[in-house]
Amino acid sequence: MLLLFLLSISICMAQTNTISGIVKDEQGNGIAGATVKLKTSGKTTTTDQSGAFIFTNIAGQKEVVIISFLGYSLKEIRLDVNSKTNITLNPAVNTMDEVVVTGAFDKRKRIDASVAITTINSAQIDRIVPASAADLLKNAPGVFVNSSNGEIRNSVASRGITAGSQDGSFGYEYVSMQEDGIPVTNITYFSYGPDFFLRPDATLARLEAVRGGTASVTAANAPGGIFNYVSKTGGNTFEGEVRTKYGFQGRDGGNPLARFDVDFGGPIKDNWFFNVGGFYRYDQSGRYPGYPINKGGQIKANILKTYKTGSLKIIGKYLNDRNGYVQLLPTNSFSDPKPSQGFDIFSTILMPKFEFTSPRYIGGGTISLNPSNLVKSKYKSVGAVWEQKLGDNWSITNAFRYSENDIHYSTTNASIMSGTDLTTYALLSGLTGLGFGNYSFKDAKTGEELMSVNATAGAGGLPSYSIAKDILPGQSVSPHSIYFSILGTYENQVNEVINQFTLNKRFKNMSFNAGMYYGRSKAHRYSGIDGVALGTIEDRPRLTSLTFTGATLGGTTGIHQVTNADGIAQANGDTGGFLDFSVTQAQYAFFLGQTWNLSPKLTFDWGGRFETAKVTAFNQRTYFKTGVQGGTDNDIKTFYNNNTLDRITSVAFDRRLNTFSFSGALNYKFNDNTAIYTRYSRGKKSPDMDVYFAANRPETVALLNPEVRTTEQLELGLKARRKNLDLFVTPFYSVLSGVPNAAIFTNADGTLYTTPSLYSKYRTFGIEIEGDYTITKNLSLKAVATFQRSKIVEADYWVANNPGIADDTKISYSGNETDNNARIISRLTPTYHINKLYVFVTWSYLGKRQANAPNVFYLPSFSNFDMGAGYNLSRKITLSANVNNLFNNYQVMSWARPGNLITQLTGAGSFNKAQFDAAVANNTPYFTISNPPRAFYLTASYKF
Repeated sequence: MLLLFLLSISICMAQTNTISGIVKDEQGNGIAGATVKLKTSGKTTTTDQSGAFIFTNIAGQKEVVIISFLGYSLKEIRLDVNSKTNITLNPAVNTMDEVVVTGAFDKRKRIDASVAITTINSAQIDRIVPASAADLLKNAPGVFVNSSNGEIRNSVASRGITAGSQDGSFGYEYVSMQEDGIPVTNITYFSYGPDFFLRPDATLARLEAVRGGTASVTAANAPGGIFNYVSKTGGNTFEGEVRTKYGFQGRDGGNPLARFDVDFGGPIKDNWFFNVGGFYRYDQSGRYPGYPINKGGQIKANILKTYKTGSLKIIGKYLNDRNGYVQLLPTNSFSDPKPSQGFDIFSTILMPKFEFTSPRYIGGGTISLNPSNLVKSKYKSVGAVWEQKLGDNWSITNAFRYSENDIHYSTTNASIMSGTDLTTYALLSGLTGLGFGNYSFKDAKTGEELMSVNATAGAGGLPSYSIAKDILPGQSVSPHSIYFSILGTYENQVNEVINQFTLNKRFKNMSFNAGMYYGRSKAHRYSGIDGVALGTIEDRPRLTSLTFTGATLGGTTGIHQVTNADGIAQANGDTGGFLDFSVTQAQYAFFLGQTWNLSPKLTFDWGGRFETAKVTAFNQRTYFKTGVQGGTDNDIKTFYNNNTLDRITSVAFDRRLNTFSFSGALNYKFNDNTAIYTRYSRGKKSPDMDVYFAANRPETVALLNPEVRTTEQLELGLKARRKNLDLFVTPFYSVLSGVPNAAIFTNADGTLYTTPSLYSKYRTFGIEIEGDYTITKNLSLKAVATFQRSKIVEADYWVANNPGIADDTKISYSGNETDNNARIISRLTPTYHINKLYVFVTWSYLGKRQANAPNVFYLPSFSNFDMGAGYNLSRKITLSANVNNLFNNYQVMSWARPGNLITQLTGAGSFNKAQFDAAVANNTPYFTISNPPRAFYLTASYKF
């Protein structure tokens, strides 16, 4: 009995031996969901929401514990039994052991994946102040990001596939922007794209960025890459974050940004979890026009149900936001661009507030324009992700989303027009409104006359103009000139259903994935030029009214109101100024992928995707009577409303395109720290909707023959991990073909026409480098870099000779360097952290870029510096400060050629060497958009 008693005591003591602890990040916050493993016994557990873990029934007196978590360096530590220890994990931006899901045929570690992918975790995202969702992608190699427009209308391209990225409204044609593995939207076209509906906030858990590779097979419309913004989900305990941010922007930091983010989640009941959050912000921006540039926010939520054989996640989102975008500033010097006299990096040429109403010529009603309404985006979506194990290593996944996407533009785009140019008055009053007499430009608010122009008979009986008075600002930019701001209307309503179903089967040494993708997008767009606003050429222009006193060619005499009292005129012309498009695209895809472990070290994977896209369209177009009809008020002397509707024409058609994409790779794993892969991919996609929108007359429908975009990519990848270094090196070669280009030229009667599309081909080779190096215990370094050269293999452009299409000719730029493709893109971030403090500096470098296809000049290279610091006041409270564009340098990202509105419509590709030389000799201003000006931000975060 005594022996049994003593034995029972020893057994009880052994059963009570424990090892426990709390896993924290470098700021002292508990890390939920970290994996904790005992090295000897192999027992594994995960930390709860506070970061705590516990093992019971430990046999020995000591044990080696291995702790790992996505985005942090793996840590081994020897612990005594019956002890409780705090364990701090250090951030690791990239690790070979990260499990990636985006762009892969099945979930696998980066060391085993034969795809170029970068992950950016929430800890990294929290430390920076991105200008937009696109801004985050600057942390991935091989990706060119132009986020200078603001929060919307930006550009993202990869591996030289930058065609169309000069204009932000076309900036996502070759990549898939996703949330939680589902495309934000399935189509793109002018004035519509994914970044209107995509905002990073406190609900963002991580970002996975795939360049090329499997993207063309695993996602729709994505030969260039997939960028997946993954949301947080709730855990076993209730936790959350409240974050407030205040920004000091503009001259003397006087334009505020105020932002509030919230995220919280946790359990509902057994195996039910939730997460909800979002943001709201008010932002005057560094270029304040007198009204906020960004105002609004979003709410995101998800509910997760887990069960023994699978899970179901329901997701929802509502976004209601208003955003402006940066306008082109007059600029001097092509080699060292600087804003023209009277302007600087803080300047804006957005017009002040006004109210202007015009008829809605198709569908009835009216349209109200006010620049302060900016671009209004609404996005409502609901979706679900279902994962189910079927047994015998079979499983299925289904991802679904339904969304209603609305965009309404109410903003302006300005060009410079001369007071001595007949084109200015013809656009404002029509040819019959031209006359002999006096034009008077006045400050619309004060009534002060700013310029007086006399019109007398000239050659051919048309008016000739001379200046009688001119006190307009901006004389050094362009004498006797005004801003001519187009009031464009773009109403977009898109309803979408997206569904991707995947069936997976795993064998001992291989796995298969097969599935189907379905996307149905029903798009309606109403667009046109509702009018023009006249303004002074200066920072924050003043509205300028215009009257004409004299006799017109239409036979009227006396005082004529060319604009209304606010300086708003009606754009004249009968070229089909208002267009109404109704397009439905039904897209089906079938895909198959296989991953085969040929040996413990060698893996082969391949995949194919067959896709068909059918487009059904009904397009309408207006034609106007211009001149002396009298318009809506029956007054022939009020030119600003004299356009009357002549007729509406319509066309209906459908087109179908079939594509096949393929990708295959070999990955050889030398050991757990070194691997190499090679991959070939051939991806195809249908063109964006603008190809179909351009077919709005019988003659253009007859010419409609859309061409598939094709990318071919060959890449090698080296992945190496040493004691303090993670390194990824990826040489690549890519070819892009089927890229359309067209121009807008003038007929003899002053009307405009669009040329037929020509198709181009581009080639790029380069190398991507991504590295994370721990220099010392407290100092780490992250670097990403792309070195590349790109060439135009085939490209013809239209050249206008005399007015009209009859004598248009073509010029070839084959063999030139690809425009807007930087030779070097790099980003270097050293970070110093000690105890509760971290400090970092980011140096970004963008190499020189050819400005256009004729290669007449380079956009110069530049460096940019951002910095930030943070301090953990307590386990729950963190304060941080950031400075973006530390040295406030003006760095050109986009440009437009010199000239007036009509000249600029011909496009940058028509700006040739002779015109460039003349502009340099005469110091003629051209137009540029730069990176945002310097801004300071303070952030306070409370995590519970």
